Amino acid sequence: MTQVYFHCSSTQKVFVDRRGAVVDGLEEARDHATRVVHSFTDELSLEDWRDWVLHVSDDQGDELFVIPFSFVLGKPH
Repeated sequence: MTQVYFHCSSTQKVFVDRRGAVVDGLEEARDHATRVVHSFTDELSLEDWRDWVLHVSDDQGDELFVIPFSFVLGKPH
């Protein structure tokens, strides 16, 4: 079990995850990261999420991986 944090950033804004989540491994962290991206993009807003990036870090502050929101959202139609 590892505590990981899911920070989101764009060129103009940053959202810092202060609570994090306890996960069993990278696969569970990836699944949680995908849910975090959807929680942002499913809200009704005028925000263009395609330039946002989710940074997943451990409790030491080391970055484990990065997921561009566009990977989760796919191409615009």
